[in-house]
Amino acid sequence: MRLTPKSSRDGVDGVENTADGPAFKVHVRAVPEKGEANNALVRAFADWLDVPKSTIEVAQGSKSRCKMLVVAGDRAQLSARIAERLANSS
Repeated sequence: MRLTPKSSRDGVDGVENTADGPAFKVHVRAVPEKGEANNALVRAFADWLDVPKSTIEVAQGSKSRCKMLVVAGDRAQLSARIAERLANSS
C-alpha cells in the first residue's frame, strides 16, 4: 500500500509502481497522528474490498507511507475480488 494522508477524499485509486514493486494507491482524509491515517486506510480498503474492517490489519509500516496489510479470508475469493475491482477501476 502507498498511503496519502490529508487527501480530499478516502479511497483506493488503483495500483502504482514503487521502488519495492507494485502497490495499491490509497488516499485518506485523516491526518497521520495517533494512528488515525492507519485506521482510515483499513476502513477505506475494507470498503473497497467489501470485507469487514476486522479482517484487515496493518502488518508493516505503521509509521511509513508504504504499508503492508494482512487480509484474513479465502485467498482465491479475495484475489478474484481484487482483480474485479482493479478491472472496474480502469
